[in-house]
Amino acid sequence: MSNQVVSRLFLMSVLVCSLASAPGQQPPPQQLDNEYQLAVKDYEAGRYDQAAGKLEKLLPYAVSSAPVHELLGLVYASMNRTDQAAEQLKHAVQIKPDWVEARTNLGAALLRAGKNEMAGEQFRKALELDPHSYATNHDLGEFYAQSGKISEACPLLEQAHQAAPDDFGNTYDLAMTDFLLGRNDEARSLVLDLVKQKDEGDLHNLLARINEKQGKYVEAATEYERAAHLDPSEDNLFDWGSEMLLHRTYDAAITIFQEAARRYPRTPRMRIGLGLALYSRGKYDEAVKALLAAIDINPSDPRAYVFLSKAYNSSPLQADEVVEAFKHYAEMQPNNAQAQFYYAVSLWKGKRTEDTTLDQAAVESLLLKAVSLDDSLADAHVQLGNLYADQHKYDKSIPQYLRALALDANLADAHYRLGTDYVHVGQKESAQKEFAIYQKLRAQHLDEVEKERAAVQQFVLGAKSDEPAPPDHVN
Repeated sequence: MSNQVVSRLFLMSVLVCSLASAPGQQPPPQQLDNEYQLAVKDYEAGRYDQAAGKLEKLLPYAVSSAPVHELLGLVYASMNRTDQAAEQLKHAVQIKPDWVEARTNLGAALLRAGKNEMAGEQFRKALELDPHSYATNHDLGEFYAQSGKISEACPLLEQAHQAAPDDFGNTYDLAMTDFLLGRNDEARSLVLDLVKQKDEGDLHNLLARINEKQGKYVEAATEYERAAHLDPSEDNLFDWGSEMLLHRTYDAAITIFQEAARRYPRTPRMRIGLGLALYSRGKYDEAVKALLAAIDINPSDPRAYVFLSKAYNSSPLQADEVVEAFKHYAEMQPNNAQAQFYYAVSLWKGKRTEDTTLDQAAVESLLLKAVSLDDSLADAHVQLGNLYADQHKYDKSIPQYLRALALDANLADAHYRLGTDYVHVGQKESAQKEFAIYQKLRAQHLDEVEKERAAVQQFVLGAKSDEPAPPDHVN
């Protein structure tokens, strides 16, 4: 949004006309005009306190001067005095309703004050006053884009692009809206033009995302790599590592996330990404360490616990640290079914009923709490079934397996355990049916690998959605 005074010299008569009704003894017009020009210089030099002081003294003698109100509004905006800025800019617009720049500046001030609807109204009025201007089209287009109204933003940014095809910021915004609207070829063309102006990481990151949308995964990986080399920002490194992870290039993903974790040691998603890459590569002990490190950074991030549970299933080491992490999570989230489930499974890990150190009652209590909080949690029903089956309580285990399979009929191990329980209670025909389903599912490779891949994709998309909006580009 425009937020600067366009270089202009207001004729002395502008102030003189507005001083006619000023009360009491007033300084000579020449002195007032000089004060105004000094305030302009202070503002342009970033001396906002001095500019504000001069304009506040001038204001009683220039109550009808739109330029004085507008400049004071801009000064207040630069000082983060948002409400006062909007008030002064509002006065400027009331005095001079057809002043386009004052309206756009008022829109920007209202936007900073969180008054989005009122801001949009000012941007729309500015466009009505000057429908062919680059500034009015760009400002309203950018307002719509930031409000999530991408389809409304695109034609306005296109109009601004036609007015100023070399403007970097508007062209980037237009490329982004084209991309979000699925106009990938148009977005690519614009980004390639921008690369000729300024070869920077954000552009290659956007090119990578365009390539991904078009199924050009090798090209996407190349662009993510270029983006990270040009600008090893947190986002660029994460995106590059995630691309390697999603396409199962695990050694490369490990290297990238290790470097990212070194550069950004307080960022949980880098540690989670590293943990996932290590887990996928079969380095379970190291994966557990990385995921515990992520939890140390942010104990309330649920994503780390999801993958720690998976990694811990393959690595019995660091049991005390893992159990303590899950215990703390369950205590922090007493109404979270997954948290109670993870804690139960971590307590039970590697132990069964014959182990005298296993607190079966605690495990059962946690699992029952999990399913009471969320009865659709199929894995919790399976583990309850396993706990009861190990105790030979088949009247309790069988209903748990049946509930789990009602929720997810593709749980191969649940079919096998249910079949085994049917054997114990003498229901051989039912047992054979369950064993047959189990064999069929195993033959189809129904597919823990695909489940893991879906979980990784969910993490990557979720972590990207946590990012702040891309910064505005300025020339």
